[in-house]
This record gives sequence, structure tokens and C-alpha cells, in this order.
Amino acid sequence: MQGIVFLGERKLELVTFPDPTPGPNEVVVRTEASGMCGSDLHIYRGSRGGTHGKIAGHEPAGVIVDVGSEVSGSWLGRSVMVHHYFGCGKCDQCNAGWTQMCRNGAVAMGNTAHGSHADLVKVPFSAILPMPDGLSYLAAAAISCGTGTAWGALKRLNLTGDDTIAIFGQGPVGLAATQLAVAMGARVVALDISPARLKRAHEFGAWRTINPAQVESVADAVRETTGGRGVSKSLETSGASSAAQAALHVLDLWGAACWVGVGSTIRFDLTEHLYKQITATTSWTMSIPAMEACANFVVERGVNVDELFTERWKLTEYADAYELFDKQTSGKGVFTL
Repeated sequence: MQGIVFLGERKLELVTFPDPTPGPNEVVVRTEASGMCGSDLHIYRGSRGGTHGKIAGHEPAGVIVDVGSEVSGSWLGRSVMVHHYFGCGKCDQCNAGWTQMCRNGAVAMGNTAHGSHADLVKVPFSAILPMPDGLSYLAAAAISCGTGTAWGALKRLNLTGDDTIAIFGQGPVGLAATQLAVAMGARVVALDISPARLKRAHEFGAWRTINPAQVESVADAVRETTGGRGVSKSLETSGASSAAQAALHVLDLWGAACWVGVGSTIRFDLTEHLYKQITATTSWTMSIPAMEACANFVVERGVNVDELFTERWKLTEYADAYELFDKQTSGKGVFTL
């Protein structure tokens, strides 16, 4: 089998590995789709000393082609999604499906465990979810991280059709949040400094779009769209500190803000927000039950998650794929068989 390995400093290569053999409670999945995620870029751009020799990628979907001795052979040939964090399987967090929060230490695909930018990937059976009928491999791959992260954040915000939500950043996660929020019935104010990304957000159903680089005050611009009150919910996905800060200031009384973007810093005057009775929370990916709920919602509501993908690549096109993705000017990319 072959897999893409990051070498650091924007270098990577396609490496040949032995085909994996499953342990008793493991399965081997033939990768039909492996999404490209913004968090991959941290390792791709990082130093050579920070690399780990593991196969990259953590948004897989595929078909089970081999099973361990403790796994029923009935799973052979089934199309599956994979939750990309593996825990001890025994602690309270693992039992709740939050394996990334494992009290005994989790491993992550594409980082501390081999990932899905490969022909085959070996994973614990506990990380497997059957794909619901009607879900594409591309959608399943997106739900395993990017779209699933958006879903997890919207659920942390308790978003409903009564809400107006400002979504900062319209990259793959932010655009997925826009898509899902619209499907939930909420009004979306989409914000991004890229006109092309704002155009896509509008096409995905955003009620209003705002370019922060073209307004004097983001908070005032958002309030103008809501009769001066502000929004009931806000979500920051870009990792930009300016956006993370603005996510607080656009809120109406009793509003709620959530942050998923990595790398931002927030400083605020507690008194200012105390008297507005706001709720502030973070959200990190999603649990296994939430991943299943997201997949079912996508199928039941007919959400076209495949539209998130603007580039499709073969493994042999790895260099071109990440060179383009590194520019962060396109939509979501995916490797397919």
C-alpha cells in the first residue's frame, strides 16, 4: 500500500508501506475518500523536527476489507465512516464516545497514528460507524472531521430555526457550518475576507454576507443586518484573533458564542459581557454519537455535503494537492481511489 507522509517545511512524499494486518479488535478499511483538513497544514508547514513519519489524513470513509478475530465477518464489504481519535475504550470519556478526551491518552489519525491518505488504513473496530443509506463517501469523509466539527459546534450552541448566527470564516469548516445552520432553519450572517468564499456562502444559503476587510466595524456591520440588536449566536472557525474577538461583540443580549478555530487569542472586559448575560464556549470536533447524528441529519434533510469539495485528487497528485490547499483560496479537497 501507499500513503502520503509529511516531511515538514512543505515537503511530502508518497511512501510504500506493508499492507496492514488487523489485530483481534481491529479492521482494515479500503479508503474510498480521504478529506483534506486545515489542521493538516500545521504539520505540513511545520519544521522537519516536528514530523512523525505517520501517514497523513484523518477524514476517511471506505469499505471494510479485513477484520480481526473478534470482529464479525459480516462487516466485510460494508461502507463505513471512521471517528479519527482512538482512546483506551474503558474510561468515562471513551464510553461516552469522546475518545479524543480519553483520560488515558488518545491517539489521532494522521498525527500519532497512521492516517487515511492511503490505499488502506487499520483502525479499532470501536471507531467504525456504518454509513447510512444515501450518504456518499465524500460526505462521510467530511463528516468525520470538518463537517462534523461544524455540527458539534452548532449543537453546543443549541442552534434552532429561531436563531440568527454570525459565522466567522467560510473555509471548509465555516462553510459546512453555514450549510448545516441553513438546513436547521437558522439565518446565517457569513463573514470572510475572501470575496470568492463569501460568494460560495451566499450560494449555500447565507442570509447576509460581510467582508470584515471592507467595513469600519464588524460589530456595527452585523448589527445593521439585525435592526441594531446583534445576533443570538456566533461561531468562529478561522483561527484569526480579530474574528475571535468580534464573535463576542456581535452578540445580542443573552447571546452565545462558540470558537473552533485554532490559534486565536481573546482578551475581553468581563463587565461588558457580564451585563449582556452571554454564554461563551469552545468546541473540539465531535463525539461518535454526534458523528452518527450528523450523518443521519445530512441524509434526512438532503444536505449536499459533496458541494463542499472543489478539488478531487489521486494519491499520486499529492504535491499539487497540498500546494493548492496551502494557499487556502480554494474549497475543500479530497483524495479518492
